[in-house]
Amino acid sequence: MNALVAVAVLSVGVTALPYLGYVALYALVRPSGSPATKRACEPTVSIVLPTYNEAAIVERKLDDLLALDYPASKLELVLADASDDGTAGVVRSYLADRDGPSLTVLHDDERRGVAPALNDAFQQATGDVVFRTDADSALAPDVLREAVANLADADVGAVTGQQTEVLGDSEVEADYRGILAKLQSLESHLDSTFIFHGPCFAFRREAFVPIDPESLADDTEVALRIRRGGCRVVMDPALQFTESGVSEFRKRRQRKDRRAMGLLKLLVQHRDMLGRYGPYGRVVLPFNWWFMIVSPWLFVLDVLLVTAAAVSLVGPFGLLVPLAVLGFGYLGQRDGLGPLQPLYAVVDSQVSLLVASVKLLRGEGSGVWEIDRESREAFE
Repeated sequence: MNALVAVAVLSVGVTALPYLGYVALYALVRPSGSPATKRACEPTVSIVLPTYNEAAIVERKLDDLLALDYPASKLELVLADASDDGTAGVVRSYLADRDGPSLTVLHDDERRGVAPALNDAFQQATGDVVFRTDADSALAPDVLREAVANLADADVGAVTGQQTEVLGDSEVEADYRGILAKLQSLESHLDSTFIFHGPCFAFRREAFVPIDPESLADDTEVALRIRRGGCRVVMDPALQFTESGVSEFRKRRQRKDRRAMGLLKLLVQHRDMLGRYGPYGRVVLPFNWWFMIVSPWLFVLDVLLVTAAAVSLVGPFGLLVPLAVLGFGYLGQRDGLGPLQPLYAVVDSQVSLLVASVKLLRGEGSGVWEIDRESREAFE
């Protein structure tokens, strides 16, 4: 074995080792369900719904909310609206003649971004529990009961759910969500999970700490700040929700790269939590640092080193290595890898994180989201 081959093997091994360690830890812990001590209860709940020009789909979302198995008298809907298409008017008309939640509308004439709008909405909420969701998502009827049951545990300050259906039949997104759910379950049973889902998470109002107005990952930042405050933040697969998803590479970049930027910013901004806060700072955050910040760059290095090693062994035929990587990506975005398809979801996430890293180094990133037309269309 020449030196170049040895270096390539070592690099691939170093890249893979933390992943193998987490797989082994999952097999050891064997997490199942929620780590919280759940108890049935019925506190008041404020549902926060941020909207921007959702008139075409908001009635469907309201149908979704009115189908929830929870007393309407204990529900408040807080609409954080910056629309110019009459979304708030549609909501008012819909609820005017229905036995639904009370309504509070916070309207912005100017789009400030999701994070500042949510800061205002969370602080205006009056419920003991605040539940955040999105217009382009659907919730299981029992989601509020499952959420408040988790929050009845005094050690738990926030809870998120699991996406159980992907509208659009994207195998890439379904695989990604499945892998992420296992990761979140393990982290929750160790201590707390890092990633929260905007369409489906809840927290005790008293535990809320305002987030950075420039945040690109408001959901995860809410959870991270609650964990910093001393409460656990967990994922319970009993809280189920639905969103749309796509497999095509270019469309995933539009959806995923910005999200990745927000998560990277959070890890860097809250790096002082490393090594603190129990297993959260000693295991959960270090792994997320590795997966999101270090591993994407190692992935590129691995491809270069393996290519160089292959060329040193078989000459020009070694250039088939990067071609094989491109072929893997081409088939993966078309859900055409068979039993290897779940691996593509990991590679796709690494691409998003790499692109996000480059954009952040360039100083890019705005708190104002662009409308995801395709996601909206899935709910029209």
